[in-house]
Parts: sequence; C-alpha cells; structure tokens
Amino acid sequence: MESITGALGPLFLLILLGTVLGYWRWPSDTFWPQMERLIYFVLFPAMLVGTLATADVTQVPVGRLALVLLGAMAFFGLLLWRLRGWLRLAPAAFTSVFQGAVRFNTYVGVAGAAALHGSLGATTAAVAVALMVPVVNVMCVASFVGAGTLGSASLGKSVMALVKNPLILACLVGIGLNVSDIGLPGWSHATVGLLGRAALPLGLVAVGVALRPAALLRIDRGVLATNSVKLLLMPAFVLILTWILQLDPVSRDVALLFAALPTATSAYILARQLGGDAELMAAIITGQTLLAMLTLPLWLKLVS
Repeated sequence: MESITGALGPLFLLILLGTVLGYWRWPSDTFWPQMERLIYFVLFPAMLVGTLATADVTQVPVGRLALVLLGAMAFFGLLLWRLRGWLRLAPAAFTSVFQGAVRFNTYVGVAGAAALHGSLGATTAAVAVALMVPVVNVMCVASFVGAGTLGSASLGKSVMALVKNPLILACLVGIGLNVSDIGLPGWSHATVGLLGRAALPLGLVAVGVALRPAALLRIDRGVLATNSVKLLLMPAFVLILTWILQLDPVSRDVALLFAALPTATSAYILARQLGGDAELMAAIITGQTLLAMLTLPLWLKLVS
C-alpha cells in the first residue's frame, strides 16, 4: 500500500493544488481556460505521439487489453441505457450520468500508470487511451442523440468535433509513425519529449482548477448511480476480466487503473454544449475526483 500511495499521492496533491488555485482564481479568471486549451490541443497530444511513435507495443497485449477495457465500457453503457426507465431521470440528467459512468480522466490515468510502472506503464496507458478515447466519445455523443437532447444542427458539429479530436488524431499519428518505422527522427524526438513532459503535471493541476466544491452539495439518485458504476462496479468487472484473460501484472494494473478513474473534466463542456445537465455533471466530476483519491489506492492494493 505504501508504494501505491507513494506513487499516486503526488498526483492527488497536484489536483488539490489546482483546486486551491481555482478557488482563489489565481493568477486570473482567464488564465486556466487558455492553459487547458494548450494542454488539450498541444501538450497532451505531443505526449501521446511521443509515447506511441517510439514505444515497443509488442510488450502490450493489445487484443486482450482492448477486450477488457472496451468490453467493460460497452457492458455498463448498455446496462445504464436499459435501466434508464428505472432510474427515472430526465433526459438531460441521464446523459450526465452516462458520461460519469463511462468517461475517464486521461491525465490521471497516464500519470498514474507512469508513476506505478515507469515507461512500460506509460506505453500501456497510451495504448489504452488510443483504444478507449474514440469509442467513449462516440458512445457519449450517441447518448445525447438517443436521449433527444441534441438537435440536428448540433449533431453535425459533434461529428466534426469527433473527427478533429486532438487525442484521437495524436493516437493515429503516433501509431502511424510507429508501424511505418519512421519514429521521431532528429530533434523531433527531444522536442516532442519536452512538450510531453509538461502535459501531465499541468494537466493534473488543471483537473483541480476545474473542480467545483460547491457542487458536492448535490447528492441524488443520478449521482449515486453513476458513482457506484464508475468507482465500484466497473473496476470489479474489469478485475474479473483481467483474471479470466490472464493479463500480465502491468497490463492488469493499467486496466484496473483506467476502470477506476474518475470521469473526465471535459464532460462538463460536452454537457453544456449538447443539452446535458451541466450542474449535475459538475457534481459528478467533483465528487468522483475526490472519492477516487480513496478508492483508486484501495483497488490497486487489492491486486498488489
């Protein structure tokens, strides 16, 4: 437990630092939205390209990892959709609950995997991101369409946003450079590496800035349902699948880590743009991120 908390503790401290900075609105109200754009469109894609372009992905059981992670997302996505009537949620609230259950915070996931297992952990996490990001984005947009909160005009914008998603594009570029044996020649390797190293610490602080502690006052059926799936049921399901498929310890830990991650802070933007319940989404993001500081180490301790 000490090694796990030692690896994850600094990550959570950076998130808490961001929460303090966000509360005091320092250095300004306009600084962090612009910083988030830099992280999302430049720094984190650079980290993904740098990792995937030069990684030896033969060390990662891609097929079995995909079966575990995508299988869990699909299972709980379909389960929530089937239980939609039983949950008795308004369409907008349901989309926020759905996002809370299936989305994941990539910054915490990649940083946690690297802290636990070094370069192999970071490579496995980058493969997990490449597998999950396209699928989870399609699932979430489909939930807005199915719930009826999305107009036809917004549907076209959403499809274009998926096509231009910087994380999806970065994964494609990184994989393309890897399989073509081009890699990152010359100074590009060091340059992309420097950009990528800035992504995770700044990304974690930005996660904290985006939290809304006041939203914790909202505790209802939707919050309880999505938190139960994301922090309890999905990690348990993934852990069973990793045992059945006999994943190696690093892949098992990364799969479990990604299954137990809190939802992405970008889910709030999607909820606001596509007709979801933005206030409920804020409560889910904040609650899950703080609760995950307790649940993540416990899940990883279970398999250590």
